Amino acid sequence: MAELTAQQKKDYARMLYLKDNLTQQEIAEKVGVSRQSVIRWMKAEKWEEMKVGVTLSREQQISNLHRQVMELNNVILSRPEGERYATAPEADTLGKLAAAIKKMETDVGIADLVSVGIRFIEWIRPIDLDKAKEVTILWDKFIKDQL
Repeated sequence: MAELTAQQKKDYARMLYLKDNLTQQEIAEKVGVSRQSVIRWMKAEKWEEMKVGVTLSREQQISNLHRQVMELNNVILSRPEGERYATAPEADTLGKLAAAIKKMETDVGIADLVSVGIRFIEWIRPIDLDKAKEVTILWDKFIKDQL
């Protein structure tokens, strides 16, 4: 197989960073670059932000919001009969949580795009490695355009 280009090395390093739980040194060794190169790429392309988005999926965030609604409803229901209604701040919080849930259920976030891209590239790699490399470069440009 031919030597990877600098861009392909960077793309491979980013994929390893986002997908695997490797140290900067381990990534550098696998890709064949210096640790400083990996650090520079991480900072320039904000890989940490991407990883946070990938690790906390939309489904997890929605689930957390639902738990908060449930917790607040449990507090309201634990009050004596006749007092089981939301206070003004509680009603405001419930409204904001409901709006956030609705927005997250309808919006496609960066984390979702990155996740789909990674899955698609992993699917295509055993079929056509060159096409997978090409798609990786295009998907990366697409993600950066969405930020």
